[in-house]
Amino acid sequence: MEITNIHQAKTHLSKLVDRAAGGEEIIIAKAGKPMVRMVSYEQNKKSRKPGGSWKGKIKIAHDFDQLPEDIEEAFGMKRK
Repeated sequence: MEITNIHQAKTHLSKLVDRAAGGEEIIIAKAGKPMVRMVSYEQNKKSRKPGGSWKGKIKIAHDFDQLPEDIEEAFGMKRK
């Protein structure tokens, strides 16, 4: 782990990025106070589930998209 000041980091950014990408942890400080930690970026390695994994497990009622009458009345949407 290396601590570098912000001016030096701006001057040597590409070198610091290469080192961080290689696994090193870089701390960037401002006026001697640590502000940022630079580490390599890791892609999410979890495999995604294929689509359709809930097929056959969920049932939707035939009137799913119909609003109950009492709710319509409560919101002043009563059909006439």
